[in-house]
Amino acid sequence: MKALCWHGKKDIRCDTIPDPAIEQPRDAIVKMTSCAICGSDLHLYDGFIPGMLHGDVLGHEFMGEVVEVGAENKKLKIGDRVVVPFTICCGECDQCRRANYSVCERTNRNKAIADKAFGHTTAGLFGYSHLTGGYAGGQAEYVRVPYADVAPVKVPDGLSDDKLLFLGDILPTGWQAAAQCDIEPTDTVAIWGCGPVGQFAIRSALLLGAEQIVAIDNVPERLQMTEAAGAIAITFDEESVVERLNDLTHGKGPDKCIDAVGFEAHAAASIDSAYDRVKQAMMLETDRPHVLREMIYVCRPAGILSIPGVYGGLVDKIPFGALMNKGLTVRTGQTHVNRWTDDLLRRIEEGQIDPSFVITHRAGLEDGPAMYRQFRDKQDGCVKVVMTP
Repeated sequence: MKALCWHGKKDIRCDTIPDPAIEQPRDAIVKMTSCAICGSDLHLYDGFIPGMLHGDVLGHEFMGEVVEVGAENKKLKIGDRVVVPFTICCGECDQCRRANYSVCERTNRNKAIADKAFGHTTAGLFGYSHLTGGYAGGQAEYVRVPYADVAPVKVPDGLSDDKLLFLGDILPTGWQAAAQCDIEPTDTVAIWGCGPVGQFAIRSALLLGAEQIVAIDNVPERLQMTEAAGAIAITFDEESVVERLNDLTHGKGPDKCIDAVGFEAHAAASIDSAYDRVKQAMMLETDRPHVLREMIYVCRPAGILSIPGVYGGLVDKIPFGALMNKGLTVRTGQTHVNRWTDDLLRRIEEGQIDPSFVITHRAGLEDGPAMYRQFRDKQDGCVKVVMTP
């Protein structure tokens, strides 16, 4: 089969590799009908995530048709149409019973490595390094789905892939980012990053009743999507984010702040941004936390910081004194996808949200390497890429 494989920094290839096979009785094999490139995949493309090996199959946003099931899988049957969440969960451990699916205690088959890196393991993830289990991803013609009697979401035939694909990651990620803000009707919610996750965080915050949404970016196509949703856009390299947010909130600062950027943050010319780039180049710091610093500084006292953006390792010069003395609450983590999918599928079916609006580019798998470059460099207005076999 054809699959997009990692061969090093900025080296993605469409390779021919063996088809996957059932390995455990709860497995399923899914024939991919649609997959996407996620902003998180760019961290692999740029070489910032440890634990990648030559030939690893990429991709954690995918859906398709079940073509084979293991002997003990009673949930799925051949022909079922499914969206596969990027988090692999067993459904039985203590964390799964609490609906904390992204920290499932059983599915990371490289648990010892994750224990050393994080103190305790996280769940296994598709296509996201051997630190999270080394599972082959979904940017391929076929995918082996372990524990497939738990996470895959069976979806109706009446809705297109475009409307359903993002149930596996970025739609619930944006929703969780907003939900963990405990939004109240009088809240101003500020969102850094207007990529796909930021776009869904904007719309989720609106659905959850926020009074005012302000979003920060510098890519025109993203900012246009932001304004189309009714949010206020700030172009960070044309005006001061802190000053504008204070003006919009009458000097109080936003009540809730969402970091939909993560550790490759870009910023206008500033001392801390230059500092981060120098330390990252010297391998003295892995992540660029400009957005974290700005959120801590501008957020209203007793506010909430929600962080769906991915961080990979170490950050420096975090104003923890401001965080503590302002009484800010921090909530973060990979998305507990299955906690949200039933509700979000209902909202899609009812027409409350059509996730397909973020799609700007389409390609076949063979064009994947070029699309990674185009997405990473934001060429030709590229906001979201969907690929088909």
